[in-house]
Amino acid sequence: MSLPTLPSDPFTWPVRVYWEDTDAGGIVFYANYLKFFERARTEWLRALGIEQQRMREQVGGMFVVTQTQLQYHRPARLDDLLLVTARVLDTGPASMTIEQRALLKPQQSDAQAELLCSGTIRIGWVDDRHLRPQRIPPAVLAALKLPP
Repeated sequence: MSLPTLPSDPFTWPVRVYWEDTDAGGIVFYANYLKFFERARTEWLRALGIEQQRMREQVGGMFVVTQTQLQYHRPARLDDLLLVTARVLDTGPASMTIEQRALLKPQQSDAQAELLCSGTIRIGWVDDRHLRPQRIPPAVLAALKLPP
């Protein structure tokens, strides 16, 4: 049995670090990486034509986070410009795992971006009334460019 081919290029979303994102030392508070990852996943879905509120109204379901795992490599600081990525790592009938990274955007175009935080976020599909797991609808899988 062969595994389905998943898109390999990550979606990338820029995020600027503001005062509200930092602690007293001017370093990004660790939990805020989850916010940055959420923004990138939301914008990734929007870029694929999936607006979450409209999807909920039209299809009667939504994605919810069921598990997170993060690893912190280096701190981000006030005013840094981050590149936050999202890429499908694994799919199941009612869930998927997204690989995400926060990178420090390099100052020069020929420099390498520095990895600040990496992780996996597992999201599950649930019906919007009872929040019970359901299969991801074929229309959503098609928009995500994933096999049914």
